[in-house]
Amino acid sequence: MANNGRVYISRSVVFVEKIFPSACGLFDDKKGASNSSFQSPPVLVHPSGATGEVTNSLSVGQNASETVVSEQEHEPLPTPQSSPQSSHNTEGSEVPSAATTEAVHLESPQEGAPQTNDSQRANSSEHVIALRNKDMGILHDDVVIIRQAEKEGEPSVITVNCPDKTGLGCDLCRILLFFGLNIVRGDVSTDGKWCYIVFWVVCKATTRWELLKKRLVGACPSCSSAFGISYYRSELQSPRPPDVFLLKLCCYDRKGLLHDMTEVLCSLELNIKKVKVSTTPNGTVMDLFFITDTRELLHTKNRQEETYKALEDVMQDAMISFNIEKVGPEITACSQASPFLPPAITEDIFNIETSNELPSVSLTSNNICVTMDNSLSPAHTLVQIICQDHKGLLYDIMRTLKDYNIQISYGRYYIKQGQKCEIDLFIMQADGKKIVDPSKQSALSLRLKMELLQPLRVAVVSRGPDTELLVANPVELSSKGRPLVFYDITLSLKMLNTCIFSAEIGRHMIGDREWEVYRVLLDEGVTSSIPRLKVKEEVWKRLMGWE
Repeated sequence: MANNGRVYISRSVVFVEKIFPSACGLFDDKKGASNSSFQSPPVLVHPSGATGEVTNSLSVGQNASETVVSEQEHEPLPTPQSSPQSSHNTEGSEVPSAATTEAVHLESPQEGAPQTNDSQRANSSEHVIALRNKDMGILHDDVVIIRQAEKEGEPSVITVNCPDKTGLGCDLCRILLFFGLNIVRGDVSTDGKWCYIVFWVVCKATTRWELLKKRLVGACPSCSSAFGISYYRSELQSPRPPDVFLLKLCCYDRKGLLHDMTEVLCSLELNIKKVKVSTTPNGTVMDLFFITDTRELLHTKNRQEETYKALEDVMQDAMISFNIEKVGPEITACSQASPFLPPAITEDIFNIETSNELPSVSLTSNNICVTMDNSLSPAHTLVQIICQDHKGLLYDIMRTLKDYNIQISYGRYYIKQGQKCEIDLFIMQADGKKIVDPSKQSALSLRLKMELLQPLRVAVVSRGPDTELLVANPVELSSKGRPLVFYDITLSLKMLNTCIFSAEIGRHMIGDREWEVYRVLLDEGVTSSIPRLKVKEEVWKRLMGWE
């Protein structure tokens, strides 16, 4: 081992770096993924002794040629379907370099130490596990490590080191997007059992780091034993759906009021599932928010009082009445919108879904290039993406691959000058094989282009004498949607000095996909002076982070 590589013990994972031109990854940053002299990646070794090549499912020493997929084989490209709840895959992690690896020492028992009998060992087993977990870094404090930027303008670094699970990268990217962080670089890798992920992020001055860490840790699987990998299995059981509460607010109307209320609810981690807003002729507004609480405390008096106080501080004298009550499934079901949208709305914002052509709308990310290569790895397909940066870009890629049950073994993401992003991903199908069928490669490539060109749909249309803003947000197969969409919509309209007459959020099936559709009826008295194209452009730019 000493002749072939350097061993680093990084909390819960031992990383063995083979000495290659690039010591901490597949690529040289200057040469990029197109470097023809492809080298084997480092080997990841768990303290239990299990090893695995980071970008190859082979065990160490196995002949790589045994897993090469014949070009005549036609394994199916997975269609979007519920991902099997296996803990043996993820959107991955990065192998740390020597400069970033924090070494620890493992000490052997001293010779001559008193021996313990079986009873003593049994009585102290929990203590031993606790000490071992602490030494190996499995405690939640070391699962997520955040190093805040020392200087203004520099990115902060978030490191995630935990057992693997399906869709982990997507879940982490969604949390970072909710907290308003912009990912400027990322490295992910996994051996299928343990993953290491590093994000370089640009944050806001108001970022709540402790809360962010808590949410990231909550998304990671746990390891119940340090003597070997005991995989997190709770995802095999359907989680209990969160309690839904109805927040009823009656208040006097003013410009920007809906956004101010939405901002308060987001800051309190109250998730808006549905909303119905209507304005009466006498100028009062009735707001009905169907919400869930990330902290699961909204049933308590203190949490409800906290919500009331936060809303009162923003609304001040505008608030007339306030009430929060838990609603049963029968109320929630009655409040659900029709699963199908009227054909007119479908044609306005979903015409792209009914054709195989890419959109020609000017409000899209342009110059998107998606290529696939099977020559650089015996077990993986390399996907290279070059496109313009936008808010939630990495999340859009991860959710697409997650829904198609595509596994990422290694990936690198970085932004170059001019806001151009380059993403290199080594992927395989759920059966562990490459994607070799050209038609299936084309299908996945087209879907990725579609999601990056228009991750959301925006339209401003006429409804008789009224003007309606329509925004559609794709829902993951896990029933989670893109965060803060309603927040961005209401902020855009507030910046345009536009009043909202009514608003509604509902989920609808379009083709074989579920979408979260936001329908906002604008106050024609104010909006008539603002061109509809201007409204569409401002909402789109805000959603894409181009404001």
